[in-house]
Amino acid sequence: MPAASDVNHVVRQWVLKAENDLLNAQHTLGLKRKCPTDTVCWHAQQCVEKYLKSFLVYKSIDFPRTHSIVELMALIPSKMKEPTLTREEQVRLTAYSTATRYPGDYREISLSEARRAVKVARRVRAAIRKLLPKEVTEHA
Repeated sequence: MPAASDVNHVVRQWVLKAENDLLNAQHTLGLKRKCPTDTVCWHAQQCVEKYLKSFLVYKSIDFPRTHSIVELMALIPSKMKEPTLTREEQVRLTAYSTATRYPGDYREISLSEARRAVKVARRVRAAIRKLLPKEVTEHA
């Protein structure tokens, strides 16, 4: 079993990456009509994915290499009340991880949908940060 400081170091790395994704999504939304909404949604999904993984690392719960929010949420202990994501939100976020990144499955994403994705990411961020030790989240 790794020392708590080693675990906290890894958790903090996940948190910092998640924060960068959220910052990118928020900044890009500022472009308004010229906003590449697919990029915003991808970064929102990445923020959620990385915050979930940070929590799983903190709780010493193994997880597969996946972008699936559905799979990651299934690993969160059922007695936990946070973070809350509807099944629809989980599926939508998971779709952003691939469908928005590659041609073929691409569909137009409205600015309001991109804003909703960021709002969900912020909600997950707030919930997970409450569950992590302060030394992992401060200054991040």
